Amino acid sequence: MYLTFGVKSLILFALSVVFLVLLTLFESVLIGLSVTTERVISFLLLVLPGMIGIVFGILGITRKESKTWITYLGILLNALFALFHLFVLSFAG
Repeated sequence: MYLTFGVKSLILFALSVVFLVLLTLFESVLIGLSVTTERVISFLLLVLPGMIGIVFGILGITRKESKTWITYLGILLNALFALFHLFVLSFAG
């Protein structure tokens, strides 16, 4: 089954949301870690998939895939999610 770049972008957004839920549920495990380690883990699990999702969305637009609204939706959701968590991480600690 071939997934378009727009669908891959939305899958990465959903993966970021799942990581957010998992980080929230298992927050007590992270208590012993340093603040820098927590920031790196949060960046890798919340921001990086969003950035990759934005790249997939842009690739979908440049390759003129069908259903471009999916790619625009993927770019928008990933950008908002990644920017929000970058903002939170810049003030955390």
